[in-house]
Amino acid sequence: MIQVEGLTRRFSLPGGREVVAVDDVSFTVPAGEVFGLLGPNGAGKTTTLRMLLGLLRPSAGRATIGGFTSAEHPDEVKRRVGLVSANAGLYPQLSVREMLLFFADLYAVPLLQARQELGRLAALLGIDDLLERRCSTLSTGQKQRVNLARALIHQPPVLLLDEPTHGLDVLGSQVVAEFVGHLRQQGKAVILTTHRLDEAERLCDRFGLLHKGKLVTVGTLDELRADTGCTGLVEMFLQLVRPPRALHDDRVAR
Repeated sequence: MIQVEGLTRRFSLPGGREVVAVDDVSFTVPAGEVFGLLGPNGAGKTTTLRMLLGLLRPSAGRATIGGFTSAEHPDEVKRRVGLVSANAGLYPQLSVREMLLFFADLYAVPLLQARQELGRLAALLGIDDLLERRCSTLSTGQKQRVNLARALIHQPPVLLLDEPTHGLDVLGSQVVAEFVGHLRQQGKAVILTTHRLDEAERLCDRFGLLHKGKLVTVGTLDELRADTGCTGLVEMFLQLVRPPRALHDDRVAR
């Protein structure tokens, strides 16, 4: 389970100014749920994930994964988390097999178990024919499939997916969608961040809408529809974060 309580992160700027990137955010994600942490670029999604992983210390509040607080036990948290990021690079000179076994070794997975898991993931993600190829020769979609395998090679109970379909075509995005369904079936607790709200509707069970670091609302799609009177996440988000005057000005401009 993932538990976030009052998570806040402030950054100091030149001239003594301060910006609040994440502002008193709280939510929980139980096993078997895919939680969409949604919002536009700069909303605070990646900063929240970095605090969850223990890569960035919160200014206030705390994040707990599997009973371990990220700020106090970052190594224990990392052992229980798989991360998929659009910006995560692969080691170009290693083959796919070498790289996946290397990451398994980093997590102290026994070699026989790592080989068995590699075979299972290769079949699941359709990368059997890529295992002997160097990572530098892979396409964007192939690299992302390898990233998905890397995130699961140590069988973590928690997955953090940070813009996992960024730069992917329709087929690549479908691979990610099927992967998310597999994680749900396996009972993983998943956080998926994206600014593509239409895509999130078909991938996530519950949603948290971030705007300027604040968690504006949390709920299932049906709950959010009842609260807002809107049918889709795009409409909901615009209603929640845009002031009425801005909507009026847009109509006048047209």
